Parts: sequence; structure tokens; C-alpha cells
Amino acid sequence: MSKATYPLKLPLSIKEAAARLAKADGVSLNQWIASAVAQKVGAMETAADFLRRRAGDASGDNFAKMLDRVGVKPAATRRRASV
Repeated sequence: MSKATYPLKLPLSIKEAAARLAKADGVSLNQWIASAVAQKVGAMETAADFLRRRAGDASGDNFAKMLDRVGVKPAATRRRASV
């Protein structure tokens, strides 16, 4: 696996918290940060894939047409039953 270095500047409070958590996990701060970044990348890519699949062939134009059909009627008010 190839590796790249990146000079990371963190607020001191975040660095101290990350160092404390890394120590509790028994790993180096570098390993802990790399793992945290990998988790975030995985979550973001998974979310993007999910939303892309969910959107299907939807487009902004289709959404605008749908809104045009709805019109400008005020939202219906509902009365909630007393509990």
C-alpha cells in the first residue's frame, strides 16, 4: 500500500482528545486519525451511492415541474386529537 504524508493542523483541544482516544484504543495517533478519516470516507461514499440510486433518473427539471403542478395553496391545517 502506498502512503502519502499530509501536514495536518488541528485545534489543540481536538488533537488532545484524539490522542487520548488513540491511547485508549492502544494505537498511535497517526493510526487513529487514518482510521477516522477512512471511516468518514466510507460513510460519505456509501451515502452518495445510496442517494444516487435512490434518485434514479430524477432531475431538477422534473422536480420543478412537480412543484408547478402543486401550485401555491397554503398547507392544510390538521387538528391534533387531545391525548
